[in-house]
Amino acid sequence: MGPVTIPRWGDLGLRVVSAAALIPVVLAALWAGGAWFLLLIAVVGVAMAYEWTAIVHARSATQFVLHAAAALSGAILVPNVGIPITLLVIFLLLLLQSYLARNAQAGPWGYLGIPYVALPPVALMSLRADPQLGLAAMIWLFAVTWASDIGAYFVGRMIGGPKLIPAISPNKTWAGAVGAILISALVAALLARILTGAVFMPALLGAVLSIVAQAGDLFKSLLKRRHGLKDSGDLIPGHGGVIDRVDGLVAAAVAASLIGAMRSGSGAIGQGLLAW
Repeated sequence: MGPVTIPRWGDLGLRVVSAAALIPVVLAALWAGGAWFLLLIAVVGVAMAYEWTAIVHARSATQFVLHAAAALSGAILVPNVGIPITLLVIFLLLLLQSYLARNAQAGPWGYLGIPYVALPPVALMSLRADPQLGLAAMIWLFAVTWASDIGAYFVGRMIGGPKLIPAISPNKTWAGAVGAILISALVAALLARILTGAVFMPALLGAVLSIVAQAGDLFKSLLKRRHGLKDSGDLIPGHGGVIDRVDGLVAAAVAASLIGAMRSGSGAIGQGLLAW
């Protein structure tokens, strides 16, 4: 008997059903802002902390508490005490976590978890907090990263061709990567034209964020491959775990917030990201 082959679109149905259930919840919290958006980011952050510690720290309760505390700090402290103090708290938690993990067998992965679960909440809360363009910047960021994910999936499976980095992720192709970049740039330009009137720079930024999002996806794939896993968890049918679903977004969010912060002298990160 030959090897069992998985249909090219065999997981598409579950992906569509899961997306149809989750996207309205995400968009509703994003639109409402305030406590609702904070709750969404906190829940996702804690779920990421749970999956990371289950993978890297053998479900250590102590490590989970420290990682979850870092993720919650990123979500809760930003709107209350600002970014500098929030980053200081996360750094102190990282020092404590690193000290407690010093004799563990996790290797370098044992020190990456707190930045991975805590910095994306800081980035997302900071972007959304911009009173003028916070909502627009978040809608734009979500659209660009979703376009990258969808573009990579469909273009990669329709065209196929040479693999991107088969040692890390055997299913990703160069065609999918290029398709993701082009579709992200197009979506970024069209949406920015509606939101702010700019086109060229948002398109370029959309292409850059697609590359960052794909790098986040590859980082997650490397994490799973090094630990012998197919998925980061099983919470989301068709997608695996929470980390499997947000890997690109969390990387793109951190990059987008850094770009917005560097361009915004007033701290209005959403304007720094979108106002060109």
